[in-house]
Amino acid sequence: MATEFQSTLRAGTAEIAISPSNAWVLGVPITKHPIETVLHEMGRRIETREQGSIGITNTESIYFATKLADHREYIRNTVFSCCDGVGVVWAARMAGERVPRIHGPDLMLRACEFGVPRGWRHYFYGGRDGVAETLSQRLTARFPGMITAGTYCPPFRALSDAEDNGIIESINGSKPDIIWVGLGLLKQERWVAAHLGKVDAPWLIGVGAAFDFHAGTAKRAPKLFREAGFEWAYRLVLEPRMFTRNMRSIPFLMMAARNAVSIRLGGGKVDQTYRNRE
Repeated sequence: MATEFQSTLRAGTAEIAISPSNAWVLGVPITKHPIETVLHEMGRRIETREQGSIGITNTESIYFATKLADHREYIRNTVFSCCDGVGVVWAARMAGERVPRIHGPDLMLRACEFGVPRGWRHYFYGGRDGVAETLSQRLTARFPGMITAGTYCPPFRALSDAEDNGIIESINGSKPDIIWVGLGLLKQERWVAAHLGKVDAPWLIGVGAAFDFHAGTAKRAPKLFREAGFEWAYRLVLEPRMFTRNMRSIPFLMMAARNAVSIRLGGGKVDQTYRNRE
């Protein structure tokens, strides 16, 4: 399973031992590793050209994972499934686990900064017309020396095989190290799953709203709201259409609570109903 790995990373003269470390929330792995470990593993694979993906996993993503086998398998096959919301933190705690919050927008910023002295090449795939290019320009201004391998804003329709093959050829010609995908939940994960092994990049990462936040086309919650776990409420006020998405957190938390009770009654063992569900 790609989500649980064993390796050793080098950080300067120090070595960081990596051991299997996931919490399980309703059959979905959530990494316990801090963002520093994620960044160093990204660097290791960029050097060796091993390919993998990183999932940004929030309550809605886990909700869909309990319903859709392909989405569940996508998350399970990521190298890191990062906790992207306070609801996942609560669910993990109910199951007796603690996980760090690694928001997609924060991971993007840290990776751009971390990659400057290492020469990482970033490709931005997604967003509305012009968003990916604006995102690239703003990030380059924020992190001088950051390298953009390319950008592409796909049309809001299914691409033909010929179109997709042309884009793959263009991406591979740009020699990216990281492909950031901003197509929205489910669509971006399916794009990543379908293009692993086709695009020549060590990392494919679906980050959704990070494109709009960092391009300046959508307003992100202030840091105080994010740290308190109320970013969802801030977005709901600005974007009422988020109501339907947030409502999915209710059945998710009910399932998580039921699962936590099952774990405790089972002597602390992970509920196999969800962990092995196919």
